[in-house]
Order: sequence, then C-alpha cells, then structure tokens
Amino acid sequence: MNKDTSNINSLENEAIYIMREVAAQFEKPVLLFSGGKDSITLVRLAVKAFYPAKIPFPLMHIDTGHNFPETIEFRDRLCKELGLELIVRNVQDSIDEGKVKEESGRYASRNMLQTTTLLDAIEEFKFDACIGGARRDEEKARAKERIFSVRDDFGQWDEKNQRPELFDMLNGDIEHGQNVRVFPISNWTELDVWSYIEQENIEIPSIYFAHKRKVFLRDGMIWSAEDDVVYRDESEEVLEKMVRFRTVGDMSCTAAVYSDAVSISKVVEEIRDSTISERGARIDDKRSEGAMEKRKQQGYF
Repeated sequence: MNKDTSNINSLENEAIYIMREVAAQFEKPVLLFSGGKDSITLVRLAVKAFYPAKIPFPLMHIDTGHNFPETIEFRDRLCKELGLELIVRNVQDSIDEGKVKEESGRYASRNMLQTTTLLDAIEEFKFDACIGGARRDEEKARAKERIFSVRDDFGQWDEKNQRPELFDMLNGDIEHGQNVRVFPISNWTELDVWSYIEQENIEIPSIYFAHKRKVFLRDGMIWSAEDDVVYRDESEEVLEKMVRFRTVGDMSCTAAVYSDAVSISKVVEEIRDSTISERGARIDDKRSEGAMEKRKQQGYF
C-alpha cells in the first residue's frame, strides 16, 4: 500500500466514524447536498458507514435557483438511483416572502441569501445536526471550526467559544434550540477528495471536466455566458474556451479555470501542479477579508 492510499484510507475511516457518531448522538440529522464533489463524497462515505442499511437521514439542498443545470440533473439522478430522500428548499421562496432582498448590479449573487433559507429549513424540520462538506484547507474561517461546530438558537457561530476536541472525542450534547454543523471531511484537502473520487471510481457532474463553454472575462476571472444569470456588460466579449469548474456553487459567483483535464486522473494531476486555491474562483469570498467568517457568524454553513 503506497503512502497516498494509506492516507486516503485513514481519512475515510475518520469520516465514517464521524458519520456514525452523528447517527448515534443526534435525533434528527440531515446531510446538506449540493451535487458538488464534496457532498457527493459525503454520500459515498455515508453509504459505506451504514451499509447494508440505507443512509439513516435525508439529504437537503438549499437551491439558489442559479445553480449549474449539470449539477441539478446529477443531484436528482443520484438521489433516485440510491433511493435517498431529498429535501429542496428554494431561495426564491425567501425572496418572494420578503425575507431577503435580491441583489442587483455587476456582482449580484444569491449566494449570501442562502443563510435565511437554510435557517428556516432547519427550524421547519427541527434538524439538530447538519452534515456538510466544508474543509479546513478551503478558507481560513473554515480552518478555525471544529468537526462538531455548535450553533446557537439563532443559527449563529461564535468562533471564540468552541468546544475542545481532544483525542477525537466528539461532544454532541446541545441545549434546546441549538444545532450542530458537522464536517466529516474537515481534515481532507482538495487533492484528497479528488484522489478518493479516483480511488472509488465515483461519478461526478460533467462540469468538473474540461469542456468547450461560452465564457467572458472579468477581473481576471472566467465567467459562464451560457445563461442570463451572470450579469454581463455589452462590452464584455463572449468567447468559446476549454474550461472546467474546480468548485460548483451559485453560477453568479463561481468562475471557471482554463483546463484540458477531461478525466479524473488528469484533474488529479492538474491539482497537484496548481498554485491557486480552490476557492480562488469564488467571487463571494473576495468581497472582504473576513467575508466567509462573517457569513458563518450569521448562520451560513
């Protein structure tokens, strides 16, 4: 067994342990699922954790309405094939109800609006644990967070008041109204995720592979021009380029990268050589130095 395989197996074992702890310690957990590579990896880990039984909790997607069609198609197909319960709650409903206001202008995005819809869904279903695919290597605010991260009864996170996790002891004891965000792949890197996808031969949406796409350039980033979700000035020329997406979120804040990686092995090779972080293509993280931390404090995943 080579070193890379040994490391992946160790990470898998840790994640499976965390999944089982969630099922044991909480009454009503849910797995937050977007159809992206990290949440797809979580589903594979959950399948392994509880096999031959089915995953003992539903999946939930907070849909901005501006997701890549390839991702939504994959989400629905995977849940159908595995016989999983999928709950979808829509940001558009929060907008229609006047709970949040649609942004406008050059950098308009619905990504920030997801927090309200998520917190409403947690309250609606009384979920006490939400499992997600955030990783410490993605962003410095996420690096501060525990694997069992407690939120207060307003869904807020206090980064200065977190529980110690000594010797991998995970404390799921919460007070009425609180809930926990759980990160089974917190210790994984982007390369670990892709190596696991390669090792397990996991299917992922085609958008992660290089393909010809109509795009335009803005602020040194590559934006999809195949729909009317992303605001584009008339002066911004549409080009057709070979690109892929390293991270998949709301189309209005997720940029592509130039690539010729058309297979998982090529993606792994490309990431090994990359000097740019995965979330370097997420404009929502660039709004301010502490953008992610502020959103997490307000209740974002």
